[in-house]
Amino acid sequence: MLLACTALLVFSANAQTPGYKVVFDMSSKDTVNQQTLIRELTLISQGNPAAKMEVVVYGQGLSLVTNGESAQHAAVQKLAADKNISFKVCAMTMKRNNVDKAGLLPGIQVVPDGIYEIVSKQQQGWGYIKVAH
Repeated sequence: MLLACTALLVFSANAQTPGYKVVFDMSSKDTVNQQTLIRELTLISQGNPAAKMEVVVYGQGLSLVTNGESAQHAAVQKLAADKNISFKVCAMTMKRNNVDKAGLLPGIQVVPDGIYEIVSKQQQGWGYIKVAH
């Protein structure tokens, strides 16, 4: 009986635990930071294929998702093809840098405001990681 109660308690606790959801804040042009982001996304998705991850790009991070500038072009495209990983770029950053949607790598989505996107995810219970070293 005690074993059944313990199993029920463990099952209930696990059922209430929300899924793995994290938003990454990418505002760095630094290639080390960009490589770190790619590595973390890859490792997390390998360890937990159901994990939901979103990368919000703004400021100097724009180079990560821009055609002809991204040193991580192939890796970003591969990760963006995963249904549980999204890359979203700030429309205001694009405007300031004269980049239009055609200038982005395939699979990149545009949001009106990168910081608003991050705050919205946090309000929905997503974890937050600032990519920096």
